[in-house]
Amino acid sequence: MSARDYYHNTVKAAIQKDGWTITHDPYRLKLARGKNLFVDLGAERLIAAEKGLEKIAIEVKSFRSASEMKDLEQALGQFVLYEHILNRYEPERKLYLAIPE
Repeated sequence: MSARDYYHNTVKAAIQKDGWTITHDPYRLKLARGKNLFVDLGAERLIAAEKGLEKIAIEVKSFRSASEMKDLEQALGQFVLYEHILNRYEPERKLYLAIPE
């Protein structure tokens, strides 16, 4: 599990203020052979009694290294990988990428 991103707590507070309940910090994606990946946050909120829960996962990125392009490549690579895994194993959970701008 990697270190938390610079904006992790800011994003967490913002989604809680918007009515989301943090369910995972971080959200673990279980892979074959005991391997794991970690999305920064997992959250859910009640849509309506008859509809159930809306579930999301959020990957937080700050783009604070010397190369913003390298940060972008890494963020997009993680997003595509995580989205593929979520679509396969938990298709009801929508993935978001939180960035500072």
